[in-house]
Amino acid sequence: MPTAPPPAPADGLRAAAVGLLNLSGLGLGYVLLRRWWWAAACWAATAVLLLVALPADPDGVSTGFLAAYLVLLALAAVHGAVVGLRTRLGWPPAAWTAAVLGVVLLAVPAGGAVLYDDARDEATEQMLLDRLERADELVREAEKRPFSTAEPDYRQALSAYRDLRGAHPGSRAADRVPGRLKSFYTSVASAYDERNFCEAVAPLKYLRTVPRTMGEDEVGDLRRWPDDRLATSLYECGAQSLSGGVADWTTHFGELLSTFPRSEQATKVASSVGTAVDKAVKDVGGDDPCKAVERLGTLNTQVSSVRGDNAEVTEALDEDAARARKNADSGAYACGVDQYKEKSFAEAVTTMNDFAKSNPHHKNRARAKKIAIAAEVAQTVPAAGRRLPTTASGGGISVTVKNDSPDDITVLYTGPVTGSFTLKACGSCTSYSLASTVTRGFEPCSDSGKNYPQRTISLPSGTTYFVHKSKDGIGKSPASDTAKLSSGYIYTECAYTTSFGY
Repeated sequence: MPTAPPPAPADGLRAAAVGLLNLSGLGLGYVLLRRWWWAAACWAATAVLLLVALPADPDGVSTGFLAAYLVLLALAAVHGAVVGLRTRLGWPPAAWTAAVLGVVLLAVPAGGAVLYDDARDEATEQMLLDRLERADELVREAEKRPFSTAEPDYRQALSAYRDLRGAHPGSRAADRVPGRLKSFYTSVASAYDERNFCEAVAPLKYLRTVPRTMGEDEVGDLRRWPDDRLATSLYECGAQSLSGGVADWTTHFGELLSTFPRSEQATKVASSVGTAVDKAVKDVGGDDPCKAVERLGTLNTQVSSVRGDNAEVTEALDEDAARARKNADSGAYACGVDQYKEKSFAEAVTTMNDFAKSNPHHKNRARAKKIAIAAEVAQTVPAAGRRLPTTASGGGISVTVKNDSPDDITVLYTGPVTGSFTLKACGSCTSYSLASTVTRGFEPCSDSGKNYPQRTISLPSGTTYFVHKSKDGIGKSPASDTAKLSSGYIYTECAYTTSFGY
């Protein structure tokens, strides 16, 4: 008996059928030839492919691995065709049936490729949806924090949205981005919905920059969404700061008038400022007039700095600034009176002198000058400040003040009447030693050979407080005298200087 069955006659159709069956990747050509080891090799190659390819991911199978597998399929097809050319099939008996089966089974790798591409597309979609969800989570978490710390997360989420729309325009994730943008805007502006207007300013300003990042077509109607909210926030925050005396109201109102000059909110600015000025003017007559005067001065400076593109509002603000300045000047009188009553005599002197200088025609100017004199006397003789001086003058008692010193002096007095005058220096006079002033029989202004500069004034009876001050004042303390004047007498005051020399 021969060692092997004789080869079958060459059959090209059978060879083609075996090759086609091996192209399916299932090694069926070898199965029909009963070449089990070769079939197992095909099964192993296909199994490795399935292990590598499944489950499908967006990157798919590497090109090198796929090319190697296709080369193996081609080799299996060629090798199967060569073997099948002279080898009878175990089944089916007819070669044409195997050929038809081979053609039909080619649908297996083709269908597998189509299904794999679909699975890969779905994996890509899921990856993009995951990316969208991560961006959404960033927005949700950022909403819980202040915008100053949350802004980087908002920017990262917006970058993800932009990438989905730009790099994956047909994906389900990209189609959902417009809806996510609405939620994004709402989250960023959450402080506005909570009526935290000052906190809402920065995030709303940021939202106005989003169209430059995403593109105006992508943002659509949201492009104008922040505008009215920002205008409201700028106004409300400015109004709150203005009523609370916080200086940054000028920044908010100035930005409102520059960015939204024709908005309804901008038209309210002048009214808010006018109300603040009115309140400060009213407070001048209250318990703390100095604070009100300081507030008016500050308002004058602040209001003058607020400018915008609305001419009507700017004109109204200029009027408010002028009114604040005028009332600050005139209100200084009430402040000086309050300082005097509170025994803040040095401050009262400065306030009243400034008031008299700034308001030459004011009805209270004359009394302000009297109060300044009395306050200056009270700095040396506190008892002189027990009551406010009046504008009264004159009296029936003659008081002569002489200057026995080498300095020009200013004589200030207050009591029933208040006033001051200056005496020139005594050219032939010198300072007295301190020891001589405590010596028995010391009498200044008594040298008949000297011509003492002097002035006589008329005062009413009562206690009058005198202070003599050297006009150069450097290193020289003022002298004081408390005189109880009675009618029927003539009084003399003598001003002299002493030194520590002996």
